[in-house]
This record gives sequence, C-alpha cells and structure tokens, in this order.
Amino acid sequence: MSMDSVTTADALAPHASRSSVSRLILATSIGNALEFYDLIVYGYFAAVLSRTFFPVHDRTVSLLLTLGTFALSYLARPIGALVLGSFSDRKGRKASLTLSIGMMTLGTAMIALMPSYAAIGILAPIGVFASRLLQGFSAGGEFGSSTAFLIEHAPARKGFMASWQFSSQGASTLLASLFGAVLTSTLTPAQLEGWGWRIPFLFGMLIGPVGFYIRRRIDETPEFERAEKSASPVRELLATQKERVLVSIGALVLTTTANYMLLYMPTYAARQLGLAPSSGFIATLVAGLIMMVLTPIVGHLSDKVGRVRIMLGAGVLFFATVYPAFVLMNARPSLGSLLAAVMWVALLKATYFAPIPALMSELFPTRTRTTGMALGYNIGTTVFGGFTPLAVAALIAATGNNLAPGLYLMLAAVISLFTVTWARVRLHAR
Repeated sequence: MSMDSVTTADALAPHASRSSVSRLILATSIGNALEFYDLIVYGYFAAVLSRTFFPVHDRTVSLLLTLGTFALSYLARPIGALVLGSFSDRKGRKASLTLSIGMMTLGTAMIALMPSYAAIGILAPIGVFASRLLQGFSAGGEFGSSTAFLIEHAPARKGFMASWQFSSQGASTLLASLFGAVLTSTLTPAQLEGWGWRIPFLFGMLIGPVGFYIRRRIDETPEFERAEKSASPVRELLATQKERVLVSIGALVLTTTANYMLLYMPTYAARQLGLAPSSGFIATLVAGLIMMVLTPIVGHLSDKVGRVRIMLGAGVLFFATVYPAFVLMNARPSLGSLLAAVMWVALLKATYFAPIPALMSELFPTRTRTTGMALGYNIGTTVFGGFTPLAVAALIAATGNNLAPGLYLMLAAVISLFTVTWARVRLHAR
C-alpha cells in the first residue's frame, strides 16, 4: 500500500472550523496531559517511592527495584495498544479515549492511597506494581486514539494537530516538575516521605473526572464514521503493514530515550551530580515548558517543509551534542550547567519529535490507523523508553561512569536516523 493511497481519503475530509479545532485540541490535550502526568510523577519521585514501598538496606538496590517496577509495567503497554487500538478502529476514537482515561485515573488512585510497606508489608509493592500495570495498559491505547482523533478532524493540518499530542506531554512534564520543585523545596525529607509524595498523585486523581467529562462532549471523527471498518485490525496490520510498524518503532527510539532520560534527571542530579533535589525538578520544569511551547510551532512548520527533513536535522545535532552536554554537567556540577544541558536536549527533542505523530498517522490507512500507531509507539516506548531509567542507573552502577547516559542517547540517535532515512527511501515519507 503506497503513502498516496493512505492519504487520499484524508485529503477529501472536511475541514474543521477554528472554534471546533480549539475545542478538540483542548479536550484531547487535557486528557493526554493527565495520562502522561500520572506516569511521569512516578519516575520523578522514584527515590522517595523506593524507600516507601521497596525498603532494603542498599539504597541502590532499592532504587533499582522501584525503577524496575516502572520498567516492567511498560510490558502492559503493547497489550493495551493491541486491545484499545483495535477497539478504537472498530468502535471509535472517542470510546477508546474515554475508556483509557477512566483506567488511568483508577491506577493513579491506587498509588495515591496505597499504604506503605511498613503498614501492610509485601502487599504494598504488589499493589504498586498492579497499579502501574493498569496505568501502562491504559497508556497503551492513548497515543494512537488521541492522535487519530486530532488529525482526522483536521486532515489538512496533520503536523500541527498531531503535534499537540507531544505538546501536552510537555505540559505534563512542566506540571510534574512544578510539584517536585515545590515539594522538595518546602517539605522536610521526613514530611516528603511520610505524606508529601502523595500530593501530586492525588492531584492526578482529581483531574481525571474533568478530562473524562470533556471527552464525552466531543463528537466522533467524520473520517472514522465514513471509513470501512476492519473485522480484525490487528490481523490486517500484522499481515500487511509490518514494515510500517517497524519504521514507527525505530523513529521513536531517539525521542523516547531522551524523554525518559529527562524523567530520570531529578534522580541523576541528586545522586550523580550531588545537587539539591529541587535542582533536577527546576531543570525538567524548564524542559517541559520548552517542549510544550515549541512542539506545535515545529508541527506547523512540518506541514510546510516536510516531516523527514526536520527530523533528520534535529537527529544529527542531537547525536553530535548530547555527550558534550553530559560532560559539561559533570565537569561543572551546578544548577546553571544542569539547566544549560537539559534545555539543549529539550530543544532538540521537541524539534525531532513534533513531526512524529503526523508521520506515523500517514503510514497507516484509517481502518488500522489507531492499532498501527498504538502498537508502534508502545513497543518503542516500552523497549527504549520505559527501561531507560533502569538501564541508565544500572550502567552507572556497573561502570561508575556518570557519562554513560550520553553514550546511551547517542546510540538511540543512530537507530532513529537510520530508520527515518529508511522511511524516506522505502516508504517515500516526506
């Protein structure tokens, strides 16, 4: 199936009005921001959660157990992608979005209200793991459904519309970082471990009904309602579109490893650089602001000059400069050097990943679009994203080299640059 045949139907879809576009972006972004905020908060408070739910004598082992739970929960995401993606392609984008946000809210509530290990013993880490599996399953269907929901309402502006998918993740980073910076600056370590860490999870739980309400007020996409439905989107996808799924996975490697390295940055700043805990949160707060603001601008630009050209330029710059950024942080550990390095990584990451949702949406026809995007995104995020904090922590522990994350990110850039070039040559991606 050619790219032209995939996008012909899209070009015929009616244009959404300015007011309806704004309402769609707001509704989808709030729900998406909530979903990813709940995931990010766990990573940001990994050190506190390790002592609350995984207490062992060795602090490094305790942290690795916490990050391992973070990583293993991502195994539920490809399953969620298949189940919720197929559900979306058969029953509608709105139905899938409503279901996923409800499950995410439940998972967040479980963590927010979970008694500590000291109170209920082994049931505490088991409960945290179960909640993370539920969150992972829910997030598995989020990307495909929300991206399809956006681009199918305004197909003439795919790059701009789909970029809000990642802009809202920048808002999630900003919000979670704000909680982290305020709580670590105003509470004592005992207060933070005793009850303070629950505040951001409670906030995530309370905003759930708001996103749920807004999403119920938005209409289904006209393109989905017109399209012929597949009896088995998963079977059709795996039988005819495996190469496109692999391209989706490879293109995501750079951005998802960078994203989860930023998520690990508060822990890295405190443990490897010896900075105050609030420093890492301040840096990631600025990174979230950059990603939130810059992503729609680059998405709009990708509609004008093409997705691949922007991604290749940003990827090459990322490969050439990410290791020196880690050298700078470690040579002069300070809030200033941390901010400089994190801001640069966030700038390149936002430029690279803004066109990705639109690029992925153009790889798949309407009848399998959500399933294809969800599967590609969640395999990539699981293998190269969810395991990044654990891999980075393990690499540093094994080698004693604080620069290991820079090398890890350079390898990710090589994989994605090769994949994007492949997409241009083999699939005629623009």
